[in-house]
Parts: sequence; structure tokens; C-alpha cells
Amino acid sequence: MNQEWVSSIFNSDVFLYIIVPLLIFCARIVDQSIGILRILFATKGLKYLVLLAGFFESLVWLLAVSQIMKHLDNVYCYFAFAAGFAVGNFTGMYIEQKLSIGSVIVRVVFQKDSSLTIKLLKRLKFRITIVDAMGMENDVKMIFATIRRNDLKLFLRILNKNNPTAFFTVEDVRMVKEGYFKKKNWLSLNKP
Repeated sequence: MNQEWVSSIFNSDVFLYIIVPLLIFCARIVDQSIGILRILFATKGLKYLVLLAGFFESLVWLLAVSQIMKHLDNVYCYFAFAAGFAVGNFTGMYIEQKLSIGSVIVRVVFQKDSSLTIKLLKRLKFRITIVDAMGMENDVKMIFATIRRNDLKLFLRILNKNNPTAFFTVEDVRMVKEGYFKKKNWLSLNKP
């Protein structure tokens, strides 16, 4: 009796046309998200995390493909596979942004007085290098800062509030040797 009941569930239309495609969709989200993180780990030189992520990415992908091969006549599985890939890319990028692994270099060219912004960045313990430079029309100040990615929002908030016309670029950094990094000072985050 139990075997017939289980067999009827696995052969039902609901299982074949809703549950299986939904499982394939979820598997693709997981494997593609892991794939994005694997690439991030590789660019940061985290080889053991790359090893672990690669294993699980390929395992989940294999499980999804095996379900497609079992249900070649089910077009919903194909759409679920493709949709899961697309959503997995989006999800992986979202997770990558939230993890904020590594460091970035920020280059800022000020179009107007930069003294207040520089003072605030120093008060919050951002280590910056200040350079006098020549712009298109007049002298400008530039700053360079190598900061942790999870400090980038605070850095840019200060910059945009006090110098909204400043030109800046942000680039990922693969490796940082020595130097100074901002120490967490939660009390100073509320001060202007």
C-alpha cells in the first residue's frame, strides 16, 4: 500500500510539472550563486574556498541536469533550468555585494574645497593619501584610500554629502601588503 502511494505521488502531474521544475529552478539558483562566489574567491586568492565551492557547485548542477535527463519530455524543466540560471546570477551578485570580501582602492578628485571631507575621513580613521594635482582648468586635490569593501558605503556617504561633485573611481584590490586600515569605532559613526 505504501509503495503504491509513493509511486502515485512521483508519477502525478503535480509532481512532474510543478515540483520537479521547481526543484530544478532552486538547484540552478544554488549552483549559479555558488559559481559567482567561487569566482570571487578565486580573484581574492582564497584557494580552499574555491575548492569547496567548486565541489558543491558541480554537485548541485549535476543533480539538476540529471532531473532534466529523466524528464526530457517536460518542457517546464527546460524553462526552470534557464530561469534558475538567470535568478542564480542575480542572487550570486547580491550575496557577493553583501559579503564585501576584500579591499578596494578609492581615487577621488575634488572639484571644490575638500578640507571638511578630508577632516571627516581622518576623524573616522580612514587612512588617505592626499596629492596636489593639476586639473583641466585649475589646481585640484586628489586623495587615494585603500579600504575594506565593507567600509566603502560610509566612505562614499561622507564624500557624497560634503563633495557631491567630486569625481571618484573604485577598483577591487587583489592583495594589500602592510599599510593602515580603519579600525572599527562605532561611537564615531554617529558624529558628523
